[in-house]
Amino acid sequence: IYPRSINPDGSLWTSNYKWWCSGFYPGSLWYVYEYTGDDRFKELALKYQAGLEPLRFRTDDHDIGFQLMCSYGNCLRLTGDTLCVPVLLDGAKSLGCCFDPEVGCSRSWNFGKWSFPVIIDNMMNMELFLKAAELSGDNKSFQEMALAHARTTMKNHFRDDNSCFHLVDYNPETGDVVGKQTVQGYADDSVWARGQAWALYGYTMVYRFAKEQDILDHAVAVTEYILSRLPEDGIPYWDFDAPDVPEALRDASAAAVIASGLIELSGYVDSEKSVRYLATAEKILRTLASDEYLAKEGEQYGFLLKHSVGYLKKNSEVNAPLTYADYYFLEALLRWRSK
Repeated sequence: IYPRSINPDGSLWTSNYKWWCSGFYPGSLWYVYEYTGDDRFKELALKYQAGLEPLRFRTDDHDIGFQLMCSYGNCLRLTGDTLCVPVLLDGAKSLGCCFDPEVGCSRSWNFGKWSFPVIIDNMMNMELFLKAAELSGDNKSFQEMALAHARTTMKNHFRDDNSCFHLVDYNPETGDVVGKQTVQGYADDSVWARGQAWALYGYTMVYRFAKEQDILDHAVAVTEYILSRLPEDGIPYWDFDAPDVPEALRDASAAAVIASGLIELSGYVDSEKSVRYLATAEKILRTLASDEYLAKEGEQYGFLLKHSVGYLKKNSEVNAPLTYADYYFLEALLRWRSK
């Protein structure tokens, strides 16, 4: 059982290992272990990570990238445990079953009315392909899938101002785009904040592995759009175009993802941008660490951040803690410490 959020009645909301967020809790434990060196957190991380091992053979879900990289990926990075390698390689092979060369993307959802839906969140799962390419020495197949996905997404998900749709639906037989939507945002033509955050972080992460200039240029373009629309305290509205702005709910999860992505991206750009990106990340982190967003000890079943927005239109995880908000907040703090 993995923590997910808090129910409207105040009780703890949990999930099983198949829920797309299941890797964030063991990942957060790895970050706490990295910060403290306390073996108690290492043992907890290993315990919750072990429950995810069956995902290495799951071929019908794009989110095994999130689940395995946050857990086994961090374990490998921090401990060097080579037993993580076959899990990550199997996971990448399984994720490859979602990739369609005709479309040039990895499929996201296996439900709904769509033919071949690809959501912007899926950029994050490309890390599993890229890590597998690094671990196996097989840059050709794994890295080519990741770069194809990134470039197809770059071509079809983004508007002229570098904001993005949430979902693009493709005809799997021809690769043609058949529809564009912003499913979890306010409207199809609105700018859903967490989608923008996934884009910033995702393209920055792909550049880390591939060092392709067009990928970096796109990460910067997306970032500049986000920075032009952030409120003064750095915490985005759940949708930048929500009709009740400036009274609209804020999304701490999007803020945490943006902060972490900005800190990494600051290391790949010129000095002017680097200073500006780090200043924005600091502003976000200081706001998230304030009493307004940081839960007091003993509150929220141990979740760190308050005021995230999962899926507002379905009234799911609204103005609530989210396990991935905590994960990226911890990651951003660790990245900030290393600057």
